Amino acid sequence: MKCSKLHFLDKMNYVATISGELLHIFAAWDFGAHSRLSHSWNPDLTPSQLPLGLDLPISNPVKPTPVPRRAAQKTKGLPDLPGMADQLARHPDYRVLRRLVPVTHFARSGAGPLLKMVILDTETTGLSHAKDRIIELAMLRVDVDTLTGLPVGDVQIYDGLEDPGQPIPEEVSHITGISDDMVRGQALDMARVEALLADADFVVAHNAGFDRPFCEARCPGFAALPWACSFADIEWKKEGRSSAKLEHLALHQGLFYEAHRAEVDCHALLAVLMAALPSDGKTGLARLAGTVASPSYRLLATQAPFDAKDALKARAYRWDAEKRVWHTRLKDEAQLAAECEWLKTAVYGGRGATVHLEKMDACVKYSTRAGALSERQL
Repeated sequence: MKCSKLHFLDKMNYVATISGELLHIFAAWDFGAHSRLSHSWNPDLTPSQLPLGLDLPISNPVKPTPVPRRAAQKTKGLPDLPGMADQLARHPDYRVLRRLVPVTHFARSGAGPLLKMVILDTETTGLSHAKDRIIELAMLRVDVDTLTGLPVGDVQIYDGLEDPGQPIPEEVSHITGISDDMVRGQALDMARVEALLADADFVVAHNAGFDRPFCEARCPGFAALPWACSFADIEWKKEGRSSAKLEHLALHQGLFYEAHRAEVDCHALLAVLMAALPSDGKTGLARLAGTVASPSYRLLATQAPFDAKDALKARAYRWDAEKRVWHTRLKDEAQLAAECEWLKTAVYGGRGATVHLEKMDACVKYSTRAGALSERQL
């Protein structure tokens, strides 16, 4: 219906319901002072006398009464939404997103030895662990079956707020929903935190390089444990993901959730890591359990020629402005050997050179502490 056909109406509401093959149209009219029609209802009006541009047969017209929109839309029985979603998901032209439902118990039994893992996330007043503070800490304590790479049994949960002793920046409150009033006078339950860490084998965080320094500054127990990073220790692009952001990884698995609160982020990460990775069929949990068992390395291209900077940058080396050296991280000894060979050929022109090496086990990795330093002759 075009607007030009309604210029004489101040207000018009239609409610239409379909029952079988009958179409019933009800209208509630409120004519303005300049209406060319009578203010009173005339039951003898025919369709041709209603200048609405509708060619619908109307038999035995009756005076319509205003029908509340909500009441008019009531249906007999609720639709089978899960069934509809399942049916739609089976169609190749559609993908279905489901709201993340946190799991607090996994009924499956362990087939092999169990690893005790803590998944955690923090919300903070900013990005600097030197001056900013934690305002929320959430932890999930999970047992992982080493044979299947899947969680078993109960999930122990802790989520606490803490007063940072400084105003929460407006942008942080906007992202997290955490306000000064929510944290005022609050403190983390450190006895509970330490109890969850007491028998843990390792800690997992999505961007451990951010979370670990904050956690270690608040509780020394975090420094004694191996850490793995689900953001950096899994090469998500090689697993077919276009982004390593947690929300994106969850969406890839058909899950959505309200992000940027610590506990729900932990549950989302657990759901993501339970899935099998395409490259080897292992779960993300199994992959991370393997990373904490072997050291990683930071290789420094000591005194690399200036004209090699573009090649180094293209190979994902980073520039350390303080030490004035290009460096990269390598996940194992095999990668280290291959990278040293590349440096000798592509950067140092086949000449002998001495590079510096930092070996980091999982107890040091992602912390602010240095690993074991050494030199290697190319």
